[in-house]
Amino acid sequence: MNVELGDLSAFVAVARAGGFREGARLSGSSASGLSDAVRRLEAQLGVRLLNRTTRSVVPTEAGRGLLERLMPALSEMEAALDVVNGFRERPAGTLRLNVPVSAARLVLPQIVPAFLEAYPDIQLEVITEESFVDVIAAGCDAGIRYDERLSPDMIAVPIGPRIQRFALGASAAYLDRRGRPDHPRDLLAHACLRSRFSSGVETVWEFEREGETVVVEPAGPLLVTAGGGSDLAVNAAIAGTGIVALFEDWLRPYFDSGALEPVLEPWWPSFSGPFLYYPGRRLVPAPLRAFIDFVKSSPAGR
Repeated sequence: MNVELGDLSAFVAVARAGGFREGARLSGSSASGLSDAVRRLEAQLGVRLLNRTTRSVVPTEAGRGLLERLMPALSEMEAALDVVNGFRERPAGTLRLNVPVSAARLVLPQIVPAFLEAYPDIQLEVITEESFVDVIAAGCDAGIRYDERLSPDMIAVPIGPRIQRFALGASAAYLDRRGRPDHPRDLLAHACLRSRFSSGVETVWEFEREGETVVVEPAGPLLVTAGGGSDLAVNAAIAGTGIVALFEDWLRPYFDSGALEPVLEPWWPSFSGPFLYYPGRRLVPAPLRAFIDFVKSSPAGR
């Protein structure tokens, strides 16, 4: 079967973007051109690949199966073609990163502006997602996650601060009203602003001091999705609803301004910082290689 590679790429662009207009914007094509390509592909294959409505475009079962097999193959082809990029004076192309919200907020702002200034021919696309993903299957070049969530076949490069801490905070008004905890077990009598991962697993609060480790399963009036809902939890804490647990760097501006008061600071646990990860079994695209080298040489990236 003589299927055009461009038609396959058009299908992938539309399926990933969830629509023809967004697919056209991300791929630099026209929506009508993508639509024609997908119709042509469906006619050649004899099966519908996308269910189209006025509000969304969703792959059919056949479309999902094709997409799952195509994504790695197209990524490998793009990487192979990108070898030519190494002969350019300046790397060019698109770099797609899959990162958690915390990295987009706390790590990348210290790196991205200078990187884009150093490499004006590279376009950076950042997708925020909390769960660990297969970056190739997700159509990304690399991701950022913490070491306990990395697969052993991934190459990991340190990025951002190497030591971080989880912190607890609450408003002075709340603590005046409910009391200030002296030990993590005291939290069982407090309103805790909880979070859970997209997988549905709720986070537990871990504490450590002088060799003693305490794990608390918090309870309270608010439950948010980790990352995307964290700002809501912070705002609720500022308003006096309860105690929030989050990255220290996320809460630090509120501690400095007095909007929040540190809670149980001697018990805050430390953990290693995040890593930039990418598959070791494929060629490294020139934009990603440039980003890796920039991270390794930049004080903000280490």
